Amino acid sequence: MAISLEKGGRVNLAKEAPGLSKMHVGVGWDIRATDGSAFDLDASLLMVNSQGKGIGEGGFVFYNNTKSACGSIQHMGDNLTGAGEGDDEVIKVNLTSIPAEVEKLVIVVTIHDAESRNQNFGLIENAFIRILNDDNQQEVVRYDLTEDYSTETSLIFGEIYKKDGDWRFVAKGDGFAGGLGAFLQTYGLA
Repeated sequence: MAISLEKGGRVNLAKEAPGLSKMHVGVGWDIRATDGSAFDLDASLLMVNSQGKGIGEGGFVFYNNTKSACGSIQHMGDNLTGAGEGDDEVIKVNLTSIPAEVEKLVIVVTIHDAESRNQNFGLIENAFIRILNDDNQQEVVRYDLTEDYSTETSLIFGEIYKKDGDWRFVAKGDGFAGGLGAFLQTYGLA
């Protein structure tokens, strides 16, 4: 039975899914309101070190760079519409191959061309992030983003981080404007 988190909620993945090494990180969403313009949401993952900085371009995985330099993270493809049930985009994570310098994996979802299309997360509903054990497809944790994000064009859905030797997950729901550029700048990569 998966744990359902509220914003700010945390879970120790090692305790909830002993032996977890390969994760399926799924994100999804539905369009609440549209003027007919296409919505293209993009999931990305950034590897962050203990100083709170990205480890470099090889540690940033998104639709245009689908595999991390170390091979531990793989983006499974860009969904241009968000149509259909279940996960709209998936990122696979092999915890055993993550470089020792990495303390945190930040999962962010951005709206492509949000400013020019006048789009924001207030027009999105049923957004979620979930982590499954990739070996048995059992859902370990899920966070449904229920707040009204009417000004945000980018959202950190969650973070997977190392504490006391265990990998943990925190439900974030932290929004910001400025797209991927602003996100990467925060972590010293832009």
